[in-house]
Amino acid sequence: MRDTQIQVPWGVTAYGAASVKAAPDMARIRLAVERIKPSPKEAFEAGQAIVADLRSVLRRHNIPDAAVSASRLRLSSAWEGYGKDREFLGYKCEATFTIESRDLDGLQQLLIGVVQAGVNRVDEVDFDVHAKGELRAQARRAAVKAARAKAQLYAEAAGVQLGSVLHIQDVDPESVGNDPYRSHGGGGATSEEDLAPGHVVVSAAVVLGFSLATQ
Repeated sequence: MRDTQIQVPWGVTAYGAASVKAAPDMARIRLAVERIKPSPKEAFEAGQAIVADLRSVLRRHNIPDAAVSASRLRLSSAWEGYGKDREFLGYKCEATFTIESRDLDGLQQLLIGVVQAGVNRVDEVDFDVHAKGELRAQARRAAVKAARAKAQLYAEAAGVQLGSVLHIQDVDPESVGNDPYRSHGGGGATSEEDLAPGHVVVSAAVVLGFSLATQ
C-alpha cells in the first residue's frame, strides 16, 4: 500500500496561476543581411552598402536608432556541398538586426521596404506590449488571489481555519518542471481564450503556504 502519511504536517500549500491579455502595441522584427563576394573587401563593401540602405528605410519609417539593435559585420568563408564535392563560393559578410516598431499599421510597408533595401532574411516577426511589466504585476496579483481562494476552499472543506501566509514561491508557468503543480489546475490558469489571435498573453504563477489557525 502506498504511504500517504504526511511526514511534517504544518499547514496547507496551494498553487495559483493567472493570465492577462492585451492587444499588442509593438512589433519586433529579426532580420539579417548576407552577401557573398570573391574577396573580403568586396564582401564588406557590399554588406556596408546594404546596411546603409536599410538604415535609410528605417529612418523613412520614423524608427529611431534606439529601436534598432544591430550586430557588427561578420566575415566568414562560404562553401557549398560536402566532402570532395565541396566548392568554395567566396567570402560571406553578414549582419543581424532586431527592429522594434510601434506603427503596426505600417508594418507591411516596412517589411517591403527592408527587403527592397537588400535584406535577404526575415527570421521572425512577433508582437509584444511595452507595458509587459505592468501586465505581469496584474497576473501575479491574480495568481495570488487564485492560490488563496483554493487554500481557503481546502480549509473550509476540512473544517479548519486558514491562518497567515508562511511561504511565497514564484513559479514560472511555462516551465516543464512545474508539472506537479500544473496537474492540480491553476484557478485562473491558461484557457482557450488565452490563445485568441491578436493578443499578447502574460502569465504568472505562485505557490503559497498557509498556516492553519487554531479554533
